[in-house]
Amino acid sequence: MNKEARVQFVINTLKDLYPVIPVPLDHKDPYTLLIAVLLSAQCTDVRVNQITPLLFAKADNPYDMVKMSIEEIKEIIRPCGLSPMKSKGIHGLSEILIEKHNGEVPQSFEALEALPAVGHKTASVVMSQAFGVPAFPVDTHIHRLMYRWNLSNGKNVVQTEKDAKRLFPRELWNDLHLQIIWYGREYSPARSWSLEKDIITRTIGKKSVIEEAAKKKI
Repeated sequence: MNKEARVQFVINTLKDLYPVIPVPLDHKDPYTLLIAVLLSAQCTDVRVNQITPLLFAKADNPYDMVKMSIEEIKEIIRPCGLSPMKSKGIHGLSEILIEKHNGEVPQSFEALEALPAVGHKTASVVMSQAFGVPAFPVDTHIHRLMYRWNLSNGKNVVQTEKDAKRLFPRELWNDLHLQIIWYGREYSPARSWSLEKDIITRTIGKKSVIEEAAKKKI
């Protein structure tokens, strides 16, 4: 199977498995999505979805958020990890949204990435899921699977994003990045991985990955 055929196999398989694609992080608008994505750094989406209702009950917009102290925010979000950095980021970006953007989340990568604690991946998720702008945020699942599927060299997430954008049609980016995340969680996890269950890797995967999986099974 050549690379073009392998890419199409991925697209078709994911579409069959996930015709309706749930968004992993609970939110109601661009601001609450931005905060949820920021909290998800080195934290599971399940944990974030447990914590955000507590935070948003007190402040679900930048105007209410800046009324809270950084310490108050930190105490609420502590279970998500990295709470000192994240609490400063949440308070700081809320101030900037009020001062520079009339309290609204800006709809550009440049403006989003200029906010405290907001990197390229967070900006990409917001642009994609909140505003429908084609983006391909690469998390650990996508990085792992693009390597397993021999569609990227696994060197770093920057390269993986470039490869994903080059290989997949732009109009599918927003669906695919979510579909790959769900597939990674359900069929191709980092641990307790079964090649038999993982139809995509089993069919088009990198030879060395398949051989390594076979050795472990033996």
